[in-house]
Amino acid sequence: MLTEALDDTALADLVADATAAPSMHNAQPWQFRYGRRSRTVTLRADFERAMVEADPSTRALHIGCGAALLNLRVSAAHHGLDAATVLLPVPSDPAVPATVRLDIHTGVRREPADEALAVLHPAIEDRHTSRYPFDERPVPDGVRARLAAEARTEGGDFAFLTPVHLETVLGLIRDAEGYDRGDPAREAERRRWTRHTRSEAPVDGIPDYAFGPRDASERATTRDFAGARVVPGRARVLFESRPQPALLSTPGDRPTDWLRAGQALERVLLAATLHQVSTSFATQPLERPDLRWILRDPVFGTGHPQMIVRPGYGPSGPRTPRRPLGRVLTIEP
Repeated sequence: MLTEALDDTALADLVADATAAPSMHNAQPWQFRYGRRSRTVTLRADFERAMVEADPSTRALHIGCGAALLNLRVSAAHHGLDAATVLLPVPSDPAVPATVRLDIHTGVRREPADEALAVLHPAIEDRHTSRYPFDERPVPDGVRARLAAEARTEGGDFAFLTPVHLETVLGLIRDAEGYDRGDPAREAERRRWTRHTRSEAPVDGIPDYAFGPRDASERATTRDFAGARVVPGRARVLFESRPQPALLSTPGDRPTDWLRAGQALERVLLAATLHQVSTSFATQPLERPDLRWILRDPVFGTGHPQMIVRPGYGPSGPRTPRRPLGRVLTIEP
């Protein structure tokens, strides 16, 4: 491997791609430190951006960091870099989810694994969370199989819900949404991460233009970040009558599993974007331990549910803000 330092422009590209990942309430709970001498990016979790009410275990925070890590690996492959990744490299320091050693790839041909990551790169810029209604067109079996294969590559299981299980999960999502609205602490936490673009230029959180329309039937699976508040000019429309959610699970339920879940999730989202499939999330029942376990399929389900993804065909959703690189990237000798 070559050992010359990675130039600042390439490094900025890598970290910008990493920070394009989704995270709970778009809190962006990460910091990146690059050591020139070691050629290593250290991903640090920013626990000050944790959701104390909705995510007290920091499971969702780790998933967000895992998604950013996957984007970093994809960007490295795109730039012809080998990315040697170690999860939780310092057992005594949970604030370091991963390190990534970057080296210039000197082989004549890329490894198949690197190429598989590199082809996902164009989707990083195009992937956005869509809180808009989708049409009733089913996601084809071939695309479903591709998404499941992408998740397996990162150690996750991605399965579309069976009809009976679907009704149970949709009910749990609606119940959890109702519970949250009745919980003043959770509602206050959600409001802290919503942004009103008429009065501020946001760099994080969910801006009002990304709330999407309100579902006229009150059956939408996506979280309504407006809550009980009236947003002037917000449309009220019908969402799809038969959503097609899929459940992402992992064999274990420890921080390493959460990081793998985040990587599997982002890999699924990027592959879906390449297939012109829009996506959003339904995390409400995952945030309540009494509901999370029920999300498992009673017949086929194994492992621990980590994320509910709603794929479909419709608007891709608007770009949401990201913190400037100067706030998330530190370069060391």
